[in-house]
Amino acid sequence: MENRQINFFKSKDFNTVLKPFKKGTVVKIDSFDIRDNQKELNIGLFGWYAICPSNEVKKNKLYYFSLYDEPLILYRDENKNVRCIKNICPHRGASFFGGTLSDGVITCPYHGAKFSSEGSCQNLDRITCRHIVDNNYDNYAKRIHLSQYKTSEKNGYIFVHFSKKSETDLYNISEDTPINNYELHENGFTHKDYVFEEVLVDFKCDWSRIIENHLDILHIFWVHGDTIPDKDVNKNVLVSFNQKININPKYIESIYYYKNDPTKEFIRIKYIPPGRILIYKGDPSSSRYLQVLDHIPLGNNKARVIVRHYRKFLQNKLLNNLLLFKETQRKIFYKIFDEDYMILKTQTYNHDMGFISKDEIKLLGEDRIINYFWKWYKKSEDKDKPWKNTNKAQDLDVYEKVILKYPPEIKKLEIANNLDIIRKTFVRFAAPLIFFMLII
Repeated sequence: MENRQINFFKSKDFNTVLKPFKKGTVVKIDSFDIRDNQKELNIGLFGWYAICPSNEVKKNKLYYFSLYDEPLILYRDENKNVRCIKNICPHRGASFFGGTLSDGVITCPYHGAKFSSEGSCQNLDRITCRHIVDNNYDNYAKRIHLSQYKTSEKNGYIFVHFSKKSETDLYNISEDTPINNYELHENGFTHKDYVFEEVLVDFKCDWSRIIENHLDILHIFWVHGDTIPDKDVNKNVLVSFNQKININPKYIESIYYYKNDPTKEFIRIKYIPPGRILIYKGDPSSSRYLQVLDHIPLGNNKARVIVRHYRKFLQNKLLNNLLLFKETQRKIFYKIFDEDYMILKTQTYNHDMGFISKDEIKLLGEDRIINYFWKWYKKSEDKDKPWKNTNKAQDLDVYEKVILKYPPEIKKLEIANNLDIIRKTFVRFAAPLIFFMLII
């Protein structure tokens, strides 16, 4: 049978992909330079995950989430340190949902068991039951501890170290990867000279499909060309790239250079396992902007992404407020992820139904980094088995309404942002008019 797969590396085939674009438009990746440093990317999905921005975990509030369908909670203890516990009371296995947090003391809603890192147990790496029912159970209480994972708070993020199993004593947990792998300055970016906007987005799809999507440069022009406000990324641009791929134990990286200026970077995409992607516009040391994308596997076909967009331009707060820059940027983010969402959901569905097999996927040469990612991901899943607690044959959504809360899946914040733009725009136009009328 004749192979009709499009070959992006033969000029005669380019006309077959031009129709969705306006006339004279094409994105071309012409050549490859793969640097493998004689080492592969470290295998494994255990490690540090950025779970949320620091300001999401507020005093006396429990922050509910999950990792690989394991129900978890973030909260601040009596010393304002962030703790991550399993959302399971060790007394009878109930959830803490509906319970209370007061000055670092968690109270289970089922029988009133109270837990704190300052109890009769002097080991502050443990969170111990300090009271249940009445004083007759004090000896029982001091032997009961909450199961937890390590946390770290850095650069305005709260990280959780997801490992083979949670422990009642943090001292017993060893780190699979050092957290400094995720530091921006360790990856050539000095964020102190930048300001950022940030959104969180939720999806009902496979989290690894979102990572694949963010490793793919071609779809940016095709899917988001009319949305991204960048003169270099739109459907009217005729551009050609050379590509270099770097592979080492800490990350994989794909760098795209302009073909007509081989020393000038267009974009650099770096994947740092298990969940962080950095997208630089240009060389990291002088990048005009950096997008930090943290991918969180909430559960089977449930995922979250933290999007943080650092920029060097428009840093004046007053001007930003006048231009409604934050609100407009959020609107663009939500639209971009809306554009991706149906693609991600259909990919997930086709995979789960068995419609996608190795023989049915025809990758382009530009997809080498995606091909490498999928081989690495399969090995990592086989090694760590992070889905061991998930029964994929059942739709267990008992925590879904508690956990999922952001667009594009839940539209409440997107609608609120759009209303905010309308309200503030009206005030900016109406206020001078009202003032003028009062003077008259």
